[in-house]
Amino acid sequence: MHATLQPVLVLLATAVLVVVLFRHLKQPPLLGYLIVGVAIGPHAFGWVRETQQVHDLAEIGVVFLMFSIGLEFSLPKLRSMRRTVLGLGSAQVAITMLVVMGASLLLGVSWQGALVLGGALAMSSTAILAKLLAERFELNSEHGRQIIGILLFQDIAVVPLLIVIPALAAPAADLATSVGWAMIKAAAVLTILLFVGQKVMRAWFHVVARAKSSELFVLNVLLVTLGVAYITELAGLSLALGAFVAGVLISETEYRYQVEEDIKPFRDVLLGLFFVTIGMLLDARVAIQNVWVLVILVALVVAKTFLIFGIARMFGSTAGVALRTGLALGACGEFGFVLLAHANNAKLLSPDFLQPVLAAMVLSMLAAPFIIQRSEAIVRRFSANEWMLRSMQIHNIAVQSMAANEHVLICGYGRSGQNLARFLEHEKVAVIALDIDPERIREAAVAGEHVVFGDAARKEVLTAAGLMRARALVVTYSDTASALRIIAHVQELRPGLPVVVRTHEDTDIDKLKTAGAAEVVAEIMEGSLMLASTTLMLIGTPLNRVLRRIRETREHHYHLFRGFFRGVTDGRDDLTDENHAQHPRLHSVMVTPGAAAIGKTFAALNLVALHVEVSAVRRRNVRTVEPGPDTVIDEGDVVVMLGTEEAVAAAEMQLLQG
Repeated sequence: MHATLQPVLVLLATAVLVVVLFRHLKQPPLLGYLIVGVAIGPHAFGWVRETQQVHDLAEIGVVFLMFSIGLEFSLPKLRSMRRTVLGLGSAQVAITMLVVMGASLLLGVSWQGALVLGGALAMSSTAILAKLLAERFELNSEHGRQIIGILLFQDIAVVPLLIVIPALAAPAADLATSVGWAMIKAAAVLTILLFVGQKVMRAWFHVVARAKSSELFVLNVLLVTLGVAYITELAGLSLALGAFVAGVLISETEYRYQVEEDIKPFRDVLLGLFFVTIGMLLDARVAIQNVWVLVILVALVVAKTFLIFGIARMFGSTAGVALRTGLALGACGEFGFVLLAHANNAKLLSPDFLQPVLAAMVLSMLAAPFIIQRSEAIVRRFSANEWMLRSMQIHNIAVQSMAANEHVLICGYGRSGQNLARFLEHEKVAVIALDIDPERIREAAVAGEHVVFGDAARKEVLTAAGLMRARALVVTYSDTASALRIIAHVQELRPGLPVVVRTHEDTDIDKLKTAGAAEVVAEIMEGSLMLASTTLMLIGTPLNRVLRRIRETREHHYHLFRGFFRGVTDGRDDLTDENHAQHPRLHSVMVTPGAAAIGKTFAALNLVALHVEVSAVRRRNVRTVEPGPDTVIDEGDVVVMLGTEEAVAAAEMQLLQG
């Protein structure tokens, strides 16, 4: 028992430590799993030996990966992207395979091994690229859509390769028969499963769902996934192919999203184990000592990048878009390891040849995030027309925002940005919005809304959108890194401009405020406030008490909400409180010509002695939050004070009359 438990504990401990480190470095965890495999495998420290049990678990990880791909497979989605997927994607896979096969044959590899190697090196990492594009808000950009389309075809192309690989191991005399028989069996099994299984699957899931048991539902998902995979294996096909089919079947039912959530923990853990086993195949000494690793790495990434660049140009992409697409897809992907693992089991590639290829593939995946981070600089350096396109974009933004003055600049025109724009327009406040989703911009522009294409995190875009004439700037999307860049540009170009930032959690509030944000709105806290207020009212708490609690919470978190401006209805705000006049409230005082406070500092006025806090000063339409004691008061300033009725009245007298 201890002999079995020890390698499991070693595997878990190293995986947890490395994945935590990679999360901290904001790198894909699967790279961490690869490094764990290299470190603990038989070619390094040798803490874990390759066993059939480990490989079986890793195989189940691949099963769940293919199942997830099947869940995401959608014929409507395929039709909507058919030019990119079937055109650009198929050209990329086919041409890359042909080039790699040609080079492999020249190196003395058998044509069967060359075919598998071509398919493996044609793949790119869906896991890495989808995450990086989402983090950079580039999923809906032109190059983002091209990358996703090509990745979708690569995922589809894995299926026939998984069918062919086992047949390629047959003797040369029987090869044609084996491949043909494999294709016939695949066609028969897939036809039965897809056309008959779809109706059975939907009916069966209805039966299971009626039991209203989450445990039963998860067990059923595992049964379906592994059961269909087992059926395809009995037919002489791969487990992974069966899992893909199971995912496709469930994707056509209304249980797709629930299933996806339920299998995610199994998939991520077992897929991590698969990458660990791939890392265990790699001999780190080969990567260090064998010069062929570096040659294969450079040749692979450079050739694949320029190959995809050329194909994208043939399909009408601009040089900048084509180069971004090539740079993103130049590295290898997880399905390449899946195919090579099958090829290794079928003895299609010799270990001596496989080692440097595996090392180059791992290194290319490690390099992928850094290449993408530098892609903009590379594109601008090598694409002559990129500067022209950028200039045209800036010109278009400037033309559309030229007439705007005293407007609010909205960065991000998603749901939050659109709702904010409507609120402001109802108040007759001009709005200019920036967004990088061309489809959203097209739809909004047709509707007559003032939204233009541009990355708000770029200084020149903000300037063209009228930053120097704006009344305020609002970052409506929740991305702290991008918001910090925007705030830095505002502090450099127009330090007095109020910036309001949206964030998902309240952990980044201090960081954003320190950078210069006037206010930070945390979604989770605002959602909690609405939940609390609704619950309190439903259980019978008086409305005035609920409003008071909400106000107190907001005053604590948002400086600008501290206190409130007095109105004619305030006398009825809290009928249970006899001391409502003693509640702190906000009061605005205009410093009129001849006022006693002109030229004096707040320290000299000593308003603190009157128990009054100066909350803000509005000067020439620029709001300065928390002015310091050395702030000198000018004529025309609007001083916003916080205190009781009596205190702010005394402070107003001191400001104006001395």
